[in-house]
Amino acid sequence: MTSEKPLAEADLYEPIKAFLEARGYDVKGEVRGCDVVATRGDEPPLIVELKLRLGLPLILQGVDRLNLTDRVYLAVPKPKPRSDPRASPYARPLRQLCRRLGLGLMIVHPGRLPRVELLLDPAPYQPRKNARKAKLLMGEHLRRKGDPNRGGSAHRGPIMTAYRQEALRCAQLLNGGMAKIAELRATGYAPNASAILQRDAYGWFERVARGAYVLTPLGAEALVTFAAALENLETKRAAEAALSKV
Repeated sequence: MTSEKPLAEADLYEPIKAFLEARGYDVKGEVRGCDVVATRGDEPPLIVELKLRLGLPLILQGVDRLNLTDRVYLAVPKPKPRSDPRASPYARPLRQLCRRLGLGLMIVHPGRLPRVELLLDPAPYQPRKNARKAKLLMGEHLRRKGDPNRGGSAHRGPIMTAYRQEALRCAQLLNGGMAKIAELRATGYAPNASAILQRDAYGWFERVARGAYVLTPLGAEALVTFAAALENLETKRAAEAALSKV
């Protein structure tokens, strides 16, 4: 029993040619470095670049062909069942990238009767801004104190968000004993103390009376764990002094 012949880039040509010719194109291969060039009447030329996988080399090749025409397609075979789904032409991020670059995308289904699936047509793309996400981004940046995270690093622990910072400030203020939410808010260091203590996302706080909380062992441990990320000692002392005057 002979094994199946490995697919080659050239094997994609005939299905692509037949697909385009069925739509009235005059198709020719290997024209001045382009894998496939198709013309139809007075329309601008259509270029298709062939590769066995959708990766950076093919995408860069397609971007280069945009210097010749706006009608550029990338063509790859249908991915095998066990192939990496992240590199699949069906993967949403890759399709979004092609769309943003103005590249079309074709999938060749090989076999005895190969067929071409038109996944994406090239078109000018203007991404829609996500106002909600942009607002969250700006809000997090404005509320975060200092710069506690090193950008680009592989964080082994949790990111120091503005929420976590304020929860730690609540923990600092409760480190001396029981305090009421109103007292924490009055210091100015934990304006969202009510929501943070009532939610208790990290298990740092325990309600001991109406509106009054103490620090749990987990909270005390967090003050040690995140000591390097906490505000400086002078700020802590100022917060404790403010609490003592409430």
